[in-house]
Amino acid sequence: MVDKGAVGVQIVNWRHNLDQHWVALRFGEIKVAANEQQHIFKVQVYLDDLDANAMRVELYAGGINGGSPIRQAMARISPLTYSVGRYLYRGTVSAIRSSTDFTARIIPYYPGISIPLETTHIVRQR
Repeated sequence: MVDKGAVGVQIVNWRHNLDQHWVALRFGEIKVAANEQQHIFKVQVYLDDLDANAMRVELYAGGINGGSPIRQAMARISPLTYSVGRYLYRGTVSAIRSSTDFTARIIPYYPGISIPLETTHIVRQR
């Protein structure tokens, strides 16, 4: 059986680490290319000292006419060579909607934790 006390301590430490470093997270250059079917986003992300595996970067667009919002995960392609904690992410979304409908955002990730219900940490590109 998993020691639930140890898991609780890990979650508290994870949240504390987020609290300490969250203000330093930011977006760098964002490039968008398009073809007839999709928009292709490339986004530079600065994660400070936070573990890139403990973060998710996604493209987000609000729902239309009461529909559900679109959340599309972005893939971490590579670290940026000129600095520690900086990465290039790539994601694609359907070109049915305008590329300007989408914003990149950074959200924390921890197995079993619901975001944003259990943490309010979300960084939006705009």
